[in-house]
Order: sequence, then C-alpha cells, then structure tokens
Amino acid sequence: MDKVSSSKKSVMACPSTHKTFSLALQALVVLEKHSGGKCSSGDIATHLHIDATLIRRILKALALEHIIESREGRDGGYRLVKGADNISLADIYSALQIHNTIADSMLEAARDNCLGGQMKNAFSDILSEIEESTLNVLKSYTIADIVERMM
Repeated sequence: MDKVSSSKKSVMACPSTHKTFSLALQALVVLEKHSGGKCSSGDIATHLHIDATLIRRILKALALEHIIESREGRDGGYRLVKGADNISLADIYSALQIHNTIADSMLEAARDNCLGGQMKNAFSDILSEIEESTLNVLKSYTIADIVERMM
C-alpha cells in the first residue's frame, strides 16, 4: 500500500461529521490553553468528556495535515504546529473532509434513474456553492478567535 492510500485510509477512520469538527475545534482549544506545551490524548479526552480512542482518531487526522504534531512515549503528547491565530477553522474543516459528508449524502440520495441524474447535476452546482460559502466563512475565524470568545 502506498503512502497516499495509507493516509487516506487513516483519515477515513476518523468519522467526517459536524460532531467530529466540533470535537476537533474543542481539542485544539485545549491544546492552545496548554500554552504550547504537550497534552496527552487522555487529558484532552478528560477535558471533553469523550472516549480517548475517538479523540486520537481526530487528532491523527489533524496531524496528517500538519495542524498539530504528536510525539509518542513518556514525554509524548500533542501540540499545535503553529500559533492558534494562524489555524483557521477552514483548515480543520478541510483536514477532516467534512464537506464530503454533505455532498456524498445528497448525491447518494439522488437515485440512478432519469430524474436522479438530473438531480445530481443540480445538486452538484448547489453543493459547490455551499462549500465555497462555508469555507469563506470558516477562513475568517481562527482557533485564537474561539479562545478569545470564551473569555
């Protein structure tokens, strides 16, 4: 298996949902509040009251996109690769491939019949516009903005 296939498989192990997006944002806020220090997946899971396995899957997807870095071992943990003011919400949204779930669901619901083919074409244009609008909004906010709004 080549590196590209392997990396796609790993990302797919992390569910691409809006809940995942929310948990990823919360995990990044936890990392930011640790002031650049490393934080274990167990600590993040405890802060968020979720299963450590789920947060590790999410963090792995973010690490594959170089949003965070991870280090294994006794002194291991996760930390932000760059400042929270340089990590846009669009970066996280794209890393987790959230847009795929909306598009896939809508296109899958359009059946393979005469009307379905026409609906897929119509949906495709609309979905592209939704994606572009969503990314434009998310690009205007960063992890630092979320932290600031929490104060």
